[in-house]
Amino acid sequence: MLLLLLFGLLAGAATALSPCVLPVLPIVLAGGATGGRRRPLGIVLGLTGAFTFATVALVYVIDALGLPDDLVRSLAIAVLLGFGVALAAPPLAARLEAAIGRLTAGRGVRARGEGLWSGVLLGAGLGIVYAPCAGPILAAVITTTASQSLDAQRLAVALAYGAGTGLVLYVLMLGGRRLTRPLSRRSGRFQQAMGVVMVLLGVAMVGNLDLRFQSAIADDLPQALVTPTSAIERSGRVRDALADLRGGDHGRGPGGSPRNIGPEAVRRGDRLPRLGRAPDFVGTQRWFDTPGERPLTLAGLRGRVVLVDFWTYTCINCLRTIPGLEQLDARYRRAGLTIVGVHSPEFPFERSASNVRAAIGRLGIRYPVVQDNDLATWSAWGNQYWPASYLVDATGEVRWAHAGEGAEDAKEQAVRALLGEAGRPLPSAEGGFDVPTADRGTTTPETYLGALRIRSTLADTDVGVHDYPALPARLPADAMALAGRWRLEDDRAVAAGGARIGLRFRARHVYLVLSSRRRGAAVRVLLDGRPLPRARAGADVRHGVVRVGQQRLYDLVDLPAVADGRLELRLPAGVSGYAFTFG
Repeated sequence: MLLLLLFGLLAGAATALSPCVLPVLPIVLAGGATGGRRRPLGIVLGLTGAFTFATVALVYVIDALGLPDDLVRSLAIAVLLGFGVALAAPPLAARLEAAIGRLTAGRGVRARGEGLWSGVLLGAGLGIVYAPCAGPILAAVITTTASQSLDAQRLAVALAYGAGTGLVLYVLMLGGRRLTRPLSRRSGRFQQAMGVVMVLLGVAMVGNLDLRFQSAIADDLPQALVTPTSAIERSGRVRDALADLRGGDHGRGPGGSPRNIGPEAVRRGDRLPRLGRAPDFVGTQRWFDTPGERPLTLAGLRGRVVLVDFWTYTCINCLRTIPGLEQLDARYRRAGLTIVGVHSPEFPFERSASNVRAAIGRLGIRYPVVQDNDLATWSAWGNQYWPASYLVDATGEVRWAHAGEGAEDAKEQAVRALLGEAGRPLPSAEGGFDVPTADRGTTTPETYLGALRIRSTLADTDVGVHDYPALPARLPADAMALAGRWRLEDDRAVAAGGARIGLRFRARHVYLVLSSRRRGAAVRVLLDGRPLPRARAGADVRHGVVRVGQQRLYDLVDLPAVADGRLELRLPAGVSGYAFTFG
């Protein structure tokens, strides 16, 4: 815990020295250069407190009310513009200062605090403005706290982050007072100039220029500095052995298959190889479908065969494997098999405990599932795939692995072999699995809409707001294009007005991960230029329209067979698209 607090302190200090501090710096200098000598301290205290509130408490309110994820950023921009206008217009600044004076008069600010409490109020306003500056680090804090119950440790980490930021800003204010003391005779004009700078920065943030700047910097950084899992220690004993079982590709989809150590080896009477001690479930969050939702450990499961399955609920390849896992669970749980689904998210909203719980209920999963929001368990196993399955024997050794869909029969044979080694009585083999599979002939690869991985006919695919021309009359095979106004972010594209998506595909099924600021937003679906007919509509489409409610994978198109088609989607403002998958 001490190391985590130190990390939070250093991370906050580093954030305060980054370019994103620019929106706050004018207010810090202007606020710290005026008022009593204790005002800078008040600003730091107010900023730290409000910042902690924004990172811990506000996110719970946003999640509970189903409000958009970028609400904190929108509020920050509004506060920034408000402060800027107030400082730039002397009459408004006078009224604001008078209001602060009335709020603090009863506390003896002028007599004893020398601006302390007025600084606290100003710093509290800055706290929410400063929140977007934290970038990826703050995102990790927010998504972690949003998926768990609030406790003293998470509150302490957020406070440490705010304290690190506050210390650096305090030093900047002390230096700013020395630099601005010669300007004290012209303090009014200095404040007006700072107000104009703040308004300009607020307008820049409205246009997402700050996001573009941060993305440009990130593009030039070493990958190890921007990959969330790069600094997590992996389990070397198992990693190398498991690497031999995987192919060269990674990511979603079938990926590489392990060496054939399944049914053929069992039929020959060969024992499954020992690949090393299995890493435990580390760095996890909520558990589901366990007694009292208490965590499981491999030590506590010793004596049972454990199947560890890495998945995420928007991955169609993962979803197609779940019926087979459920059938294995029903057949062999009493015989000594425990399946643990490790939910390792790809998109930010998949870190929400309520979203994961809803997906578990929707899919009818009865075996235990744990959230791996920070990909700590994923990294401990050296995993690279959605989905991926690993079998652990009764002594805690990894004995079998498979990446991607399929291999249900081989998986069952391996389970039976390990249960037999453990001396467990085996039920009769029922034979066969009722699972959906991808149709042969599907050629269109997974297609992302976020700026980091977008594949499109468009030239302008960087982070920010873009106005695209009308969809082209013809699209190349397996190509996608956008039309209308869109806001591209790293992992998604957000419709902003007159938004359209055109997609040329070859598949039987088309799926798209969607979310919406407004529940029930209607997305129109057209196939080959006409409203999608009922006979070819996916499970989530009614009368040519898909209603976007939960943040999840939506089934759009269901053709009789694999075929070429042109899909067009018309999205209202506020709907976000993440990735197309096909089957």
